[in-house]
Amino acid sequence: MPKISNRGSQMQASPIRKLVPYAEVAKKKGIKVYHLNIGQPDIKTPQTALDAIRNFNFDVIEYSHSAGNESYRKKLAKSYQQIGINVNENEIIVTTGGSEAIQFAMLSCMNHGDEVIIPEPFYTNYNGFATAAGVIVVPITSTIDDGFALPPIAEFEKLITPKTKAITICNPNNPTGYLYSKEELEQLSEIVKKHDLFLFADEVYREFCYDGEEHFSVMKLKNIEQNVVMMDSVSKRYSECGVRIGTMVTKNKEIIETAMKFAQARLSPPSLGQVAGEASLDTPQEYFTEVYDEYISRRNFFIGALNKIDKVMAPMPKGAFYSIVRLPIDDSDKFCQWLLEDFTYKNQTVMLAPASGFYSTEGLGRDEVRVAYVLNNDELANAAKVIEEALKVYPGRI
Repeated sequence: MPKISNRGSQMQASPIRKLVPYAEVAKKKGIKVYHLNIGQPDIKTPQTALDAIRNFNFDVIEYSHSAGNESYRKKLAKSYQQIGINVNENEIIVTTGGSEAIQFAMLSCMNHGDEVIIPEPFYTNYNGFATAAGVIVVPITSTIDDGFALPPIAEFEKLITPKTKAITICNPNNPTGYLYSKEELEQLSEIVKKHDLFLFADEVYREFCYDGEEHFSVMKLKNIEQNVVMMDSVSKRYSECGVRIGTMVTKNKEIIETAMKFAQARLSPPSLGQVAGEASLDTPQEYFTEVYDEYISRRNFFIGALNKIDKVMAPMPKGAFYSIVRLPIDDSDKFCQWLLEDFTYKNQTVMLAPASGFYSTEGLGRDEVRVAYVLNNDELANAAKVIEEALKVYPGRI
């Protein structure tokens, strides 16, 4: 029988989704499963987007421009300009989710065997897209003990080799909830400039910044405009994960021209998704205020509840809606599967994401899980209680 590709063999299974079959079995048994494993908000999609889809009245759902509908790109550019990101519609490519933006950036800027430095733990699909592109991920470890702050720039310097081509960050961070400051990003820009690297920045959670902190976009960094590629998405901002619309944004014309070749090869981003995305730009501010207040409430409640559990450590996130949580367990993969296969509390259990899948360094994250506080407080209270009771009886507790 023919063998599958080395690339396929090396692809990592998603720590976010790989336990889904176990959750499905549990649900078929009538067990209530609280999904803290995935950033799927239960927040309602803006009415303006839903109305645009319902009122779609074209006779044919056509291919769009490979870069995305011009009307959408122009409106996107205006929205970016309003937050101080000076771009035009020709510096934007609409993608099939933020995921494709990551893929286009890597394929356009990096050769097979090139290296990208990424602070870990990191969004697991960076690893997947790097593998698909033949790019080597070089991790630089941030730790739970210092709240997953950006490692010192001197540590980045130690990792740079002739093959280093880029640095990737997510700000605010998935999976840690850490928010990089303007000062940290300016320090990072110095090393990008010094070594003439690309800086890939995933900024899909920029509206979700807490405690008076403000997001600072890499697109505002001075003297490295040609080095920067920003990835964005409507998925979390408007609770539209399923429309699969993202953007790749850069001032570098050569990157845009190159990425367009990949965009043309996949023909076009989803047409109906762009209808929703364009309409979403008219979402009133009250929507974001309500969503912000809701996530603050959830964060404070759930992180507080977790930290009350014996030997549990959950740093308070400054952004997004995730936290990496340290648990008194031997193996997060085993624990997360055990929760779904062997444990219930009052006919309930919890689905978590093993943090080992968010690290590139072997052995890290074995006593950590990623949680997404995307449920209402009543469900989060139940989930926290399930975790507390599970830890009392888990065979691998340490």
